[in-house]
Amino acid sequence: MKKSIGTLIFTLLILNLYSQKQFNALLFTKTAAWHHESIKDGVEAVIELGQRHHFNVEWQENSTWFTDEKLKNYDVIIFLNTTGDILNESQQAAMEKFIQSGKGFVGIHSASDTEYDWEWYVKMVGRMFIIHPQVQTAYMKILNKKFPGMDVWQDYQFWTDEWYEFTPEKNPGLNYLITVDEKTFESKVQWGEKIGKGMGDFHPIAWYQNYDGGRSFYTGMGHLPAVFKDEKFRTHLYGGIYWAATGKGVKP
Repeated sequence: MKKSIGTLIFTLLILNLYSQKQFNALLFTKTAAWHHESIKDGVEAVIELGQRHHFNVEWQENSTWFTDEKLKNYDVIIFLNTTGDILNESQQAAMEKFIQSGKGFVGIHSASDTEYDWEWYVKMVGRMFIIHPQVQTAYMKILNKKFPGMDVWQDYQFWTDEWYEFTPEKNPGLNYLITVDEKTFESKVQWGEKIGKGMGDFHPIAWYQNYDGGRSFYTGMGHLPAVFKDEKFRTHLYGGIYWAATGKGVKP
């Protein structure tokens, strides 16, 4: 009997060892303003990335999950097409402690249209959404192929998405990965009295930074549901998730 119990314990230990994942991700999709149709496709994509790359994904839309006790179980928080004011002050404080403990944040598309009045968050995202023209095809310029997931892109990449116009940097020294060429699409737009004129020769779309003891990655891509089925975008997204969660992957 002792031998069989010992064998069982050993077997369970081995199974536990091999079931351990690279890292744990909290996927958060709460919206308090515009609700993107692509959230469903984005959730499916991130879960499948977790299966493909052996990391845990827990999906939540409940902001009460943002406590010190719960967040300690994750290595990265992913804001997927969140919008508006979605966390109260105590929940914000828990997220700040999470990043300050050396962990990571990933913002996808309208994560930059979220929590405008929370200065710490605004600086973590790096730039905030202002306005966008209609969905169009344009050319993206790839600036950095040393960041994980970036080497799948062509230097000048044909792409269709919703091209956000962003504020100036809210935190200096962002590391830029992708820009969109405004000569290849119509950037001018007007929503009532709100006018978008584009950003000129430098129109960033994706970037990353070390922030307040942790890491932050943002990509402006991800408006259309079909984007989340594209393997290049998924590789780009996983590169950001991997780096934010682990701090690894940037080529020397």
